[in-house]
Amino acid sequence: MRADDILDRDALDQAALVRNGEVTPLELVTAAIERCEKINPHINAVTQPLYELAREEVLMAKDGPFRGVPFLVKDFYCHMAGTVTSGSSSLLLENRVDHDSELMRRYRAAGLVTIGKSNVPEMVSVGTTEPRLFGATKNPWNLAHTPGGSSGGAAAAVAAGIVPVAHANDGAGSTRIPAACCGLFGLKPSRGRITLGPDVGESIGGITAEHVVSRSVRDSAAMLDATQGSMPGDPYVAPPSPMGYLDATRSSPGRLRIALSLEAMLSCQVDPECQAAAQATAQLCESLGHHVDLASPPIDIELFRAAVEGFWPMTITRVMVAMAQSRQVDVDTLVSQLEPFNQHLFSLGIRRSAVEYLQGLVFFQAATRTLGRFFETYDVLLTPTLSFGVPRLGYFDAQIHGGTEAYRRVIDSFAFTVPANVTGIPAASMPMAVSKSGLPIGVQISTRFGCEHTLFQLATQLEATSAWKKPPPSAKFPWSN
Repeated sequence: MRADDILDRDALDQAALVRNGEVTPLELVTAAIERCEKINPHINAVTQPLYELAREEVLMAKDGPFRGVPFLVKDFYCHMAGTVTSGSSSLLLENRVDHDSELMRRYRAAGLVTIGKSNVPEMVSVGTTEPRLFGATKNPWNLAHTPGGSSGGAAAAVAAGIVPVAHANDGAGSTRIPAACCGLFGLKPSRGRITLGPDVGESIGGITAEHVVSRSVRDSAAMLDATQGSMPGDPYVAPPSPMGYLDATRSSPGRLRIALSLEAMLSCQVDPECQAAAQATAQLCESLGHHVDLASPPIDIELFRAAVEGFWPMTITRVMVAMAQSRQVDVDTLVSQLEPFNQHLFSLGIRRSAVEYLQGLVFFQAATRTLGRFFETYDVLLTPTLSFGVPRLGYFDAQIHGGTEAYRRVIDSFAFTVPANVTGIPAASMPMAVSKSGLPIGVQISTRFGCEHTLFQLATQLEATSAWKKPPPSAKFPWSN
């Protein structure tokens, strides 16, 4: 069997080939490494190749549902023993971790073989992947454009066919934004569904959720089956699912009540192509037997934007203050080594008081209550994923546009995604359209807390239609020839 025929399959199919003896785990991983060596110089998705380690570990791969499947870990949060977790920051280049995160242990138990770490923006603070340290990751669909972020390296690698699925995490859209930019499926699970332990309890207000980007819905579902669950000391625990997630992809959701909203929950303009993709998806849902209304959660979008604008800089400020304290150095000395955008975020965050931070959390908790009531009427909220088309590289560069303008653009990019983070609900981006310029357009579905199975059921129905836009295999990208 040709390597391209194997690598263009999804993860469950690749695992089935191993299980049936049609390919060995070593052959599969070797094929992925060879494709990465061919493709990665074009897109810069993998910044820490771990090829020799992968060749050693594949011989010990666990007999899990993904035995022998090549995988990438994002260079942030999910620690892998003996490797550096840098967050694409020069300040963390010596951060070699001596243990696996619990999630990494679960990836190994599932049989996945990590061939490298994927690129991220510095300190994962922006929805693009252009770190000064490692250089920009490029979108496989068009190398002049961003793959999104902060899981941009992961999404570019999956879209380009290096691996079928890759680790991602999501603090304001960092899984769903790159999924939308690269034509993939990307789910942010419910708060507490996957532990951040043992190193992290909550990521500032409970906004971050771990999972993957994938080419198929069922891979995402099976990965969540393999990795879900809390561990002792976790501050949040998601409720148990009424069914297995892979099982959910094989079952009908019944007739869903779907709310279509074309208005961003953070006040900003929305590109007509993004709105049209959501509208077309809503019509498709109706043709599948679901009921669709035009309806939006009754949340003041101006106040919501103000709360997010005040909250997001704290993600950088908190980290930098903690790092300065641990190293016993002046925080300004460390901040001076950050990229311009993160310096701007720090300057905003350091001026926030504890009272203002708590007021922001209280506002988000009130929004959570509002969404809870909204999902008593509707099963699913359907929106665009992004408020604009896939940007060109440099669109968020504070050195080019200034900190204030770059930050406005970043907040606009969070307009549909960040509500799920600050309220804890699950949400997924689906590749439902292609723009006139030939770039993917994502459509987002979200639902009530703890009900990821509903998203998998609906997404599987949509995936079976001609509207679902899969990325072409890597050999079909013009630059790969």
